[in-house]
Amino acid sequence: MKTVSLALRNLTRNKRRNAILAIAIAFGFFVVTAIDGLTTGMVGNMENQIAQLVGGNVIVQGLEWEKPATPEGKVKLVNIVRDRDYVKNIVEELGIKYEYSTSYTMSSGQVIFNGKRSTIQLYGRDLQEKQLQASFMFTSGGVDPNLKNGLIISDKIAESLNLQVGDEVIYSTFTVYGQNNFADMVIMGIIKSNSFISNLQAYADIDDVNEIVEMPEGGYSMYSIYLNDKNQQTKAANAIEARIRQDSEKNPEINVTSRLLAMKTHPTNIGKGIEKQVDPKKPENEWKGVKYGVETLYDEIPQIKTVLNIVHIITTIILIVILMIVMVGVSNTYRMVLYERIREIGTMRALGMTGKDTRRVFTNEAVILCVIGAVAGLIFAAIVMAIVHCIPINNDALSFFLQKGHFSFKVSVVSVILQYIILIVLTTFAVRGSAKQAARMSPAEALRTIK
Repeated sequence: MKTVSLALRNLTRNKRRNAILAIAIAFGFFVVTAIDGLTTGMVGNMENQIAQLVGGNVIVQGLEWEKPATPEGKVKLVNIVRDRDYVKNIVEELGIKYEYSTSYTMSSGQVIFNGKRSTIQLYGRDLQEKQLQASFMFTSGGVDPNLKNGLIISDKIAESLNLQVGDEVIYSTFTVYGQNNFADMVIMGIIKSNSFISNLQAYADIDDVNEIVEMPEGGYSMYSIYLNDKNQQTKAANAIEARIRQDSEKNPEINVTSRLLAMKTHPTNIGKGIEKQVDPKKPENEWKGVKYGVETLYDEIPQIKTVLNIVHIITTIILIVILMIVMVGVSNTYRMVLYERIREIGTMRALGMTGKDTRRVFTNEAVILCVIGAVAGLIFAAIVMAIVHCIPINNDALSFFLQKGHFSFKVSVVSVILQYIILIVLTTFAVRGSAKQAARMSPAEALRTIK
């Protein structure tokens, strides 16, 4: 504690030099923290938008094998889960922690208005869900639970077809069995889109969509789970699959795909491996009843996790490069400090300070200075990130990486701790030479030195 106290006192002696060195360290930490927070936030926003698009972090869908009506016909896969509570009950039974879960029916088709057409991806959802409503940014209209076949579209679709709230449109699509179907729908809301993909998204009540696509009453296409911890995706998916497999051993009408087999056949793309297990072109895949497929967001789009890992590696490399440059300054500074304090070191050694304590004073002084600079850089980065987050961005090219039209920053506590460890290690090495030289210095020789 005495060496730490002495190091703190020494920092106040040459304030200008120490301040310049601390500012350099603070700037380095500011740059690294801001870059890490921005890139991680952008990738996270992209992941959230894709999760919203595909339905969540963990997705469960049901498929039925429909044989052809004629010998020349082709096998069809019908995307139906008839029991709306089956998967939900399994999730609750397993105690999986999630932010929210939902069942929905998905339909692709075209909106027709005044002779113009536009393709949309229609999601039949419970429009009363708080999380879903929180994601909407209405430019006009809203959710009307009493409106039959009410449709929510993006502002881009509305602009291309010159649509307004209250306009009646024709929706052209296919039923779950593949037949063409048409439905009259009414525009009840227009939401602001923030990416090319969300431009095509449209929403309607799940019961209305089920009726349009002739989904059995109470059925749906997919069940999605938004987990509290995204890193638990694989664990949750494996648990759900194992629980469904238990039921399949008792009931031949229940089947499930194998994630383990998918990992063996397609280790870099598990989603592709699961698709192969339900390929209708392979007669050996035939099953009775419903076959559940359990996938994660990373199974479908494994590149997301790769991008996140690359971002952290790059920012760590940038940090090390910046710190190496700063450490050159630290090393040179403490060579000067050693020269300035030769007689002082001799006096302390003569009064009984050991060489080990002398080395500790130098090392502690440098580490404390660097930590102060790093903390200042972190605080400055937090202030700048908060200011930038409040600035609205209206750029379609960046919209996929934004959160409701704003940059968002995400700083990992683990990354910050790792950066501080790297800082302390590099600082220790930077002053090691000067500290050793001070520790080996003879008191008598130091007192006789004339600066």
